[in-house]
Amino acid sequence: MYVGTLSFDLLLGDIHSLKEKRSVVRPIVAELQRKFAVCAAEVDHLDLHRRAGIGLAVVSGDAAHLTDVLDRCERLVAARPEVELLSVRRRLHGDDD
Repeated sequence: MYVGTLSFDLLLGDIHSLKEKRSVVRPIVAELQRKFAVCAAEVDHLDLHRRAGIGLAVVSGDAAHLTDVLDRCERLVAARPEVELLSVRRRLHGDDD
């Protein structure tokens, strides 16, 4: 069994309230969950309206499949025009850990 996680640190564009922030972050989280069957949530910078932290986790029986899913998730978030991807942190855990 392999577990992979991604943590995204995002800078949001012209956002002036937490309500506007939710209207940008929630669709990203929902798309990640729908397209890739991952567990995703906003996990950091909850009280800042121009920053967001999104975390996701994937469980797979195959390391190659896990890496492919994480790569596609990262590309999806990086391609969103309304956010600037500041950093991505990736962790992989296998049976040997």
